[in-house]
Parts: sequence; C-alpha cells; structure tokens
Amino acid sequence: MKRRKIEDFPLGIPLIRQRADPYMYRHKDGTYYFTASVPEYDKIILRESDTILGLQTAEEYVIWEKHGSGEQGGFIWAPELHYLHGSWYLYYAASDSENVWNIRPYLLKCTGKDPRKGPWQELGRLIESAEDPYVFDDFSLDATVFQHKNQDYLVWAEKTGKNMQISNLYLSKMETPWKLAGNHVLLSTPDYEWERKGIWVNEGPAVLKHKGTIFITYSASDTGRNYCMGMLSIGGEADVMDPKAWKKSPTPILETDKKRGIYGPGHNSFVKGEDGETDYCIYHAREYGEIKGDPLFDPNRHTMVMKVKWRENVPLFSYED
Repeated sequence: MKRRKIEDFPLGIPLIRQRADPYMYRHKDGTYYFTASVPEYDKIILRESDTILGLQTAEEYVIWEKHGSGEQGGFIWAPELHYLHGSWYLYYAASDSENVWNIRPYLLKCTGKDPRKGPWQELGRLIESAEDPYVFDDFSLDATVFQHKNQDYLVWAEKTGKNMQISNLYLSKMETPWKLAGNHVLLSTPDYEWERKGIWVNEGPAVLKHKGTIFITYSASDTGRNYCMGMLSIGGEADVMDPKAWKKSPTPILETDKKRGIYGPGHNSFVKGEDGETDYCIYHAREYGEIKGDPLFDPNRHTMVMKVKWRENVPLFSYED
C-alpha cells in the first residue's frame, strides 16, 4: 500500500538512501527542497516536491560539480539551501584536490528563480569580517544560517589546536549572506565523554525555534556508531552572542539504538510538515554498526525522518512511535 503521508512513514527506515548530511527546506509557497552529501563527495544535488514524502522519489538535479583540479577540486560536503533577502544561496564545504583535508566553507548564489535550474554563480569562500580576520583559518565546515530579530547569524564548525585538533562550534553575525560582521564567539566545545569518542567533535549545527526559544542541535564524536546528537538552547530575549547565555544538554538527545538497527544518527536539519506546524528532524544514520575501513567512505548513511515531540518547551527526539 502506497504511503501518502509523512506521518505514516516508519521510524528507522531510510527516506532517501545513501544521502548523508541531509538538509530539507520548506519555502514560503509550501515547496520542499532537499540536498545532501553524496557518497562520491563530488557534486551538489537538489530535489523538489510539494510533500516531504514526495522527495523520496523526486527527480534529482545536479546543480553544481566540483572543479577538475585545485581549489574546490577535493571533497564536497554538507550543502544547505537557504532563501535570503529574495535570493537562493547554497552553503557547502569544499577542499583542494591537492589537499582534500583543506576544508573551507563556500557559497553559491542562484541568479534565476528556480534553484533546480539555476544558473548558479560561484561566490567563493565565505568572507571574514575586517574586525575578525582569523576566521576559517583551519578545517571549517557545516555552515548554517538563521535569522533572529532581523539579524542574520552564521553557525559553523572549525577545528582548533596544533597536536590533537578539536572541532568546535562558532557563531557570528553576518553583514551579507557571504560576509561575516564583527567578532565571532565560541559557542560549544566537546565537554562530555559522549562528544569525545574516537574524535573530539562538535559539528553539523541545525537551528530549531519554538515559542521564543532557539535550539541548536549538533553532532558529536566520530562518524561511525559513536556519532550522536547534542543540543544547545537560549531564550529569544537573551543575547545570542553571549556564550554564557546558552544552555547545553549534558547528555545526547539522539544516539545509536542497536535494537532498532539505527547506528550513528546525526547531522540533521529541521523542517515544518505540510500542516505548517509539526516539526520534523531530518537526520542521517546507518543500518549497521560494523564498518570496514574509514566510516567516511562507507556510502550507507541514509536520510531518515523523525517527528519532533514537545514536552512543555523542550523538544524530544525518540525512536518510539
């Protein structure tokens, strides 16, 4: 029997196979767009549908491919589609062909009205502000944008340290969709043991708003079965640029569930359902825990979907129906 509603889609079953770091966006006209990392890490894809479930079988467009060599000729990771100030933008991470770990955040702008058809213009790397020239100096990725009180903000992950590098989350105001403003702040660092399994990591931030509170989920630890999700929150009237005003959950909000065969859940995004009210968490996970070789090159990270439940003003992430 054909499923017609996302509410009927079972938990723990892939919505879209072999698509990691999923990003789903619902436009003001109700259209859903989907993009994600592909196993080859060599291009940016985009799907469109009038329903979340329709994205499962929607035609997939290749809207941009990596360079043949040099800058942006290495890995292409974690694209996100945003509609800002009347234009479409795509944020993504790219590396050099000569050094695939030289990852930095980049940006495309669509000069047409349909993001599937483009054309897309390369704007290059995101630009730091004049007051803060040392941003994006090292391995930097997973940039996402949110608006608060008519101000755009960028949240991203960046590694620090010379010997054992640590991936932290940082926050900055934005002057334009391609340039930061003022000084950035350290938002979160791997404080807990569950954020330090294999690698000390905070990455993949995603923003969810509810009744005046801003939540930022993120992913922690290595990308195998240890991968899991944490969460930060702040009241909407507080100063979002004050790191002390953010509260951090001391425990993961979503992690591996061996009984259900869900391993390494993480790198999520949020989207409203067709009713315009229900929140859904779009995340990736594997169906097995034993991985041969580097987890990064295992192609079977699948896009999954989970309805976000609320207890008072706290989001709950559960594999239970």
